[in-house]
Amino acid sequence: MEKAVNNAAPRSTSVFDLNGVPALGKAVPLGLQHVLAMIVGNVTPAIIIAGVVGLNSADRTLLVQCAMFIAGIATLLQLYPIGKVGSGLPVIMGVSFAYVPTIIAIGSQYGIAGIFGAQLVGGCVAVLVGIFIKHVRKYFPPLVAGTVVFTIGLSLYPIAINYIAGGVGSPTYGSYTNWAVAIITLSVVLFCNQFAKGYFKLASILVGIAVGYVIAILLNLVSFAPVAEAAWFALPRPLHFGIEFYPPAILSMVIMYIVNSVQAVGDLSATTVGGMGREVTDRELSGGIVGNGVSSIVASFFGGLPTATYSQNVGIVAMTKVVSRFVLGIAAAFILLAGFVPKFGAVMTTIPQSVLGGATITVFAMITMTGIKLIIQDELSGRNMAIVGLAVAMGIGITQVPQSLELFPDWVMMVFGRSAVVIATIVAFTLNLILPQKTLADEQQERKEMEQEG
Repeated sequence: MEKAVNNAAPRSTSVFDLNGVPALGKAVPLGLQHVLAMIVGNVTPAIIIAGVVGLNSADRTLLVQCAMFIAGIATLLQLYPIGKVGSGLPVIMGVSFAYVPTIIAIGSQYGIAGIFGAQLVGGCVAVLVGIFIKHVRKYFPPLVAGTVVFTIGLSLYPIAINYIAGGVGSPTYGSYTNWAVAIITLSVVLFCNQFAKGYFKLASILVGIAVGYVIAILLNLVSFAPVAEAAWFALPRPLHFGIEFYPPAILSMVIMYIVNSVQAVGDLSATTVGGMGREVTDRELSGGIVGNGVSSIVASFFGGLPTATYSQNVGIVAMTKVVSRFVLGIAAAFILLAGFVPKFGAVMTTIPQSVLGGATITVFAMITMTGIKLIIQDELSGRNMAIVGLAVAMGIGITQVPQSLELFPDWVMMVFGRSAVVIATIVAFTLNLILPQKTLADEQQERKEMEQEG
């Protein structure tokens, strides 16, 4: 027995080892770095959706609380897979802005129960996509995926501007005060992002919100009543928001889950290439997407919104090369702990909308630019420009003039008239399949031949 112990390989304590278990003194600060990077992006969608569906103060707090709870569960499942569920890679999961335009459309039509019903089915579809990802992936090249991401970014801009102005329905909507607070917040975010280093650069959005929040308090724009009413500890409440199923809502959400499942390929690949110096395996891709689907199914019962891999945290892994699952597990533990503390959620809901708008417009801008980066991975031939241009034109155009669908059945309005992302996805996907593949060289050759014939 003693001989076996002596021959056992020593456990790695390196933060650069996937299975390394470093000392807490080193692991905790590195883990908190990931929490700072994800926390704003995780709670803001919940706050936005709570406003859209008209939740009361207690339910707003609960929705934010559930966002943290599910993010912690989803991250742990990715870090430490159960069977074939989970990637086993150092990634952070959280509520995704990519779903927000579609969720807003569903919530405004069918309420929050309709969101979770559609999410439940969407999560099941994500599991299937994960199982068959090798066969599905080829139908979503960077051109199609980039068009979808680009449209997501564009469709989020009105949300940010409405928040900057103080929030739709606010008696102070569009006031000088709201704009001033938002611009100060945005300025701090930009300064930290472009000129600061270390934690201040990493947590630029969080720093901006903190400064904007303090200014809002000084201007008497913050009410702490929800914090006083919230408990210190509470368990998530299964089915508190209910689950209802509406076919148009389900169709919209299924499309988004398919697209975002394919998008996860990029984040998981960036994690292994940037942080571990190798390509992602088929097993890791499949497990990661299946894990996200399972997390979304669980979330639909507990009141957590749809999750996805967080690109900002992928960037941290790629930059620092810290891939220890133990480090990210500590981050997940902090995130999960916040899910059991309603007062944390209550504090988040007291942040004025002008502050959130000033901070998140930079996030939406980066989503848009990420879409452009994906699009230009393929050459900008006439064919490809037609696909991107038509998809975005139809998506944004129809949602800006929804009355153009007034004579169609209600389900058509729900699926196609409320979410630019759904339309853009369908158009880009369809055109990419039916239009003949032509490179720039092919098009130039055709032009020469036409000139010669002319």
